[in-house]
Amino acid sequence: MRVAIPHPGTTVADRPMGPAPLSAALKVRDMVFVSGQVAIDPLTGAVVGDDVARQTRQVLQNIKGLVEAAGLTMAHVVKVGIFLTRLEDFAAMNAVYSEFFAAPFPARATVGVSLNDPRLLIEMDAIAVA
Repeated sequence: MRVAIPHPGTTVADRPMGPAPLSAALKVRDMVFVSGQVAIDPLTGAVVGDDVARQTRQVLQNIKGLVEAAGLTMAHVVKVGIFLTRLEDFAAMNAVYSEFFAAPFPARATVGVSLNDPRLLIEMDAIAVA
């Protein structure tokens, strides 16, 4: 059984990140799949921050909110995909990332990309397992 998980304070019908046909997160049995999160406050729709550290913090807060709404914690996250628009921001992103995860850290990949809004510097998706 698949259950859509909305951002806390929103409903599944709300589209705080835009009109794309996707779920913010989807719970399937004991797994939670979090769609790509960007530095947008899901309650206001506003881009948060103009540097990668602030944006990374918002992205990870979005992921944390979804994972917790599904009944898990960040310790249940086993895989993270990281998409940076500027690979030179890797160290700054990593510093914030390490505030949200403890050893053993999730498996992850980091790639350089272009995002559809030039104000957005980072996107992450995640998988958590109970």
